[in-house]
Amino acid sequence: MGPTSPSSASTPLAPLPDDLTRAIERAGYYPALVGDVVQAALAGEDVVSHLVHQETTFDHDVVRRHITVLALTSSRLVIAHADDHTDDSPEHEDTATATTESVPLSAVRGVMVTHVVSNPQEYRPGSLGREITLTLGWGAVSRVDLVPASCADPDCDADHGYEGSIASDDISLRISADAEGEAALRQALGFARQLSAGIGR
Repeated sequence: MGPTSPSSASTPLAPLPDDLTRAIERAGYYPALVGDVVQAALAGEDVVSHLVHQETTFDHDVVRRHITVLALTSSRLVIAHADDHTDDSPEHEDTATATTESVPLSAVRGVMVTHVVSNPQEYRPGSLGREITLTLGWGAVSRVDLVPASCADPDCDADHGYEGSIASDDISLRISADAEGEAALRQALGFARQLSAGIGR
């Protein structure tokens, strides 16, 4: 019986770009696991830009870590999340979950960047502040904000129904130069620019 050719599932995937690998390693959250799930989700596509964001939260007496990796290719936005989970078994075994999602760039509905600027009266042109919140929407999560409608007459007590807005905010990341460094903020701004230029095609 002759040799069998390897299936596509066992074919080695193209390695991640060095700068993305270094960013995942710097974040320090199970880098081998995170790198593998991102690599699998990319399926050999070249990475145009990336953003790695690590966050630690406190839940009562439990410290939970969370990492988000955003990788932009010429046709897709790949999102990877990995989280700590508490295991209630007597052995208290550590558990992590890693989830990836692949969104066609044509489906990304919006890229919103909120710049937080301290002492705006002293703002220097081109500096863009030291903190941003990057919000991306592609329709997986929609939020409806309703408030009672009103009219301009302050003495009016009629029921004017409701008015509101529908917002899509599938992911929101806060990046601060003071907490994460100037390089992290520059990387996030560059990623937002490249993603904004690539959506809606």
